[in-house]
Amino acid sequence: MPEQTETVQLRAALLRLRRATGLQVVFGGLLQDGRRLRIAELDGAVTPALRGLAISTGSGLGGKCLALSRPCAVTDYPSARHITHEYDGPVSAEGLRSVIAVPVVVRRKVRGVLYGALRESLPLGERVFDAAVGAARDVEQALAVRDEVRRLAAAEREPVAGPSWEEVRQAHGELRELAPRIPDPELRARLLAVCGRLETASTGPERPADLTLTPRETDVLASVASGATNATAAERLGLRPETVKGYLRSAMRKLGAHTRWEAVVAARRAGLLP
Repeated sequence: MPEQTETVQLRAALLRLRRATGLQVVFGGLLQDGRRLRIAELDGAVTPALRGLAISTGSGLGGKCLALSRPCAVTDYPSARHITHEYDGPVSAEGLRSVIAVPVVVRRKVRGVLYGALRESLPLGERVFDAAVGAARDVEQALAVRDEVRRLAAAEREPVAGPSWEEVRQAHGELRELAPRIPDPELRARLLAVCGRLETASTGPERPADLTLTPRETDVLASVASGATNATAAERLGLRPETVKGYLRSAMRKLGAHTRWEAVVAARRAGLLP
């Protein structure tokens, strides 16, 4: 996912947060060098004071959020005792009082921070906390998908065999499971396109022209190939176990297979799975 798409995902998450909570100002950014965050997106601001502001780990509310890797909030920013006050100037220029900061965490590493704020000194309730955490989770999912797409694209450029190829197959199954949950249609299409390239990169013969699987049949087979039971595949894909069984039976019939593992092998030979 290019940097521009990251910005779109961040902006969309902040807009959803503001609409869901009524917060007067929302803003945020992603880490640039592993330690310093720059505020790149704002909505509801009346001054440019916060835009481009660089936040260091441990400094201010956002820096505390970065350091602790957990949500942090203050009811009155100027007088808050448990944060440092390097950024009081920009915060006061925007008139912010109650502020929440929530980390964006991918694979246990903080990758960014989302903020929400009011210009009054009021407690931020549980609903605001839940919405802010949910917005951060949306950004985390988008970043995780981007990381996987980049990793798999790099794997495609290098010959892989043995255990390495099995890792690619495992990642392919995980991406197939993630794809239906991605709200951005462009990102979802790009993710599925990468999956398609992996599927046709197998060493089997060319796929018969009349042999096709539906996207859901492919999703189920990819989960089965990773060793998942029907119940596990259903949980991963957001389906009922009976629905998974139906897709699996349909795929087996198309592939001329009598067992789930015969279906996986046949799909790989036909270039329908990596």
